Amino acid sequence: MNMAPIALHGLPKRLVDDHLIEPQDLKAATTSAKMAKISLVQYLCEKNLVSDKAIGNSAAKEFGIPIYALEQHHQDSVPKDLIDSKLLKKHQVMPLVQRGNRLFVAIADPTNHRALNEIQFQTGVAVEPVLALYSSITGALDKWLAKSADQDMGEVLGTIDDVHLDDLDMEAVDEDVSGASETGGDDEAPIVRFINKMLIDAIKLGASDIHFEPYEKSYRVRFRVDGILREIARPPTNLARRLAARLKVMSRMDISERRIPQDGRVKLKLSKNKSIDFRVNTLPLQFGEKVVLRILDASSAQLGISALGYEEDQKAIYMDALARPQGMILITGPTGSGKTVSLYTGLNILNTAERNISTAEDPIEINMDGINQTQINMRAGLSFAEALRAFLRQDPDIVMVGEIRDLETAEIAIKAAQTGHLVLSTLHTNSAPETLTRLLNMGVPAFNVATSVNLIIAQRLGRKLCSACREPFIDIPDNVLNEEGFDDIGIDKKDFNIFKPVGCTQCTNGYKGRVGIYETLRISPALSKIIMEGGSSLNILEAALGEGFRTIRVSALRKAAKGQISIEEANRITKD
Repeated sequence: MNMAPIALHGLPKRLVDDHLIEPQDLKAATTSAKMAKISLVQYLCEKNLVSDKAIGNSAAKEFGIPIYALEQHHQDSVPKDLIDSKLLKKHQVMPLVQRGNRLFVAIADPTNHRALNEIQFQTGVAVEPVLALYSSITGALDKWLAKSADQDMGEVLGTIDDVHLDDLDMEAVDEDVSGASETGGDDEAPIVRFINKMLIDAIKLGASDIHFEPYEKSYRVRFRVDGILREIARPPTNLARRLAARLKVMSRMDISERRIPQDGRVKLKLSKNKSIDFRVNTLPLQFGEKVVLRILDASSAQLGISALGYEEDQKAIYMDALARPQGMILITGPTGSGKTVSLYTGLNILNTAERNISTAEDPIEINMDGINQTQINMRAGLSFAEALRAFLRQDPDIVMVGEIRDLETAEIAIKAAQTGHLVLSTLHTNSAPETLTRLLNMGVPAFNVATSVNLIIAQRLGRKLCSACREPFIDIPDNVLNEEGFDDIGIDKKDFNIFKPVGCTQCTNGYKGRVGIYETLRISPALSKIIMEGGSSLNILEAALGEGFRTIRVSALRKAAKGQISIEEANRITKD
């Protein structure tokens, strides 16, 4: 039986005529793109079926227009707050400039009328498409959105000075406030001003945690900046109880209870549109109560996967796993390695009106619209396992479990992954291959592990070198590089750009910000066979290396070779 010929026109016809893709493959891709509700070009690029450069060249020939060099575009001319960021990321388009009633946007497919019409409807201005490469658009868009978020926050913080520290708008976030008291705290102006200043300074420095620590003869406040604790202040020791009382009042805790740990949340309203959440925890110590505040940055999950530090092949593997209708994605690493941000970034990609997403978390770190988030409450009997059981009766498409801690949770999560659900979770292991043996040691049958787990990501966070002051690290002997492992990272030595930290007014000891370092282990049929045969983590690692797997050590050295982190930092986070 002969198949009916496929009617092609426009860009798809050009792709076939240029021998970039077979007609039958194009038909299948078109169907899949429609099901995923994305453009054909986006689907072809993300699935690596056709290179974005080849598509760009074909589009340029088809429409008789040049490819715009988006890398050279000045982002200062990009109109702010004109188009919703969700709409930009949905269609992968980049606004360029507005001239009168016309808005020029970079797009990989100028015939993507759905995207152009939606943007025109939202903005109320005429939209003019400009042809650009898909990879250029995704990179520029992630960079611009991250920069815009930083600028907005900087503008807000810049308006707050010492005069306004008394007037900051604090709002406690209700979780379980039974027994909480709003009275009894000493709201003296100096105490309020000091704590408010610490919170603002922490946000300005990009800290992740604030520690208020009482000792017998001293009291100190420390910030965790880029993963390293720094001492910031030493207030008088006699203020210890009043500082703890103020922090507890802010977060709706019971100020009369000093014998047991307590949890709470605070929302700091910086402006009408900007707010920062803090997770607060108290711990009784010998000489008072230690209070730690975790700064919860909701914008971190909105940056996009390109901003996290994944290399292109690693990003493609993660995106492919997210596109699957069922199975399990596990993210592993120590505390503070960025697992939560990776999870939320994946959820943000999956968060569409067509999907029902449920999460069980302890605690809920980032509030996300469109996702059903459940706070684990062990005292009330709501464990991860109980939450999972409830999710399966709620018609879910995607389930996120904050952490797999026991066999019961692991078994229910695997059952969900085997019955048509995509499950995302975290596990505390040092590497991706070890994660598989950890599940087996928990008591999960090897067959279930082999058939349900799609992808394991192990990660660390490394401090980025400050671009303003870093200096080239020249004349490094080859034997030293070889000893570190640079001879086996897949980058030619002539392309190395190794830098060392210096230090300036814009950074901390030569470092500013952090970048993710990853190893991505896709469970192939060969690995599944080893798992079912009871192979060790070493057997799994050996087979994975044969399939092109890169360890987290190699990933760190690649980032050092590209000048993103120093060799010392690569050794600090990945060397045994």
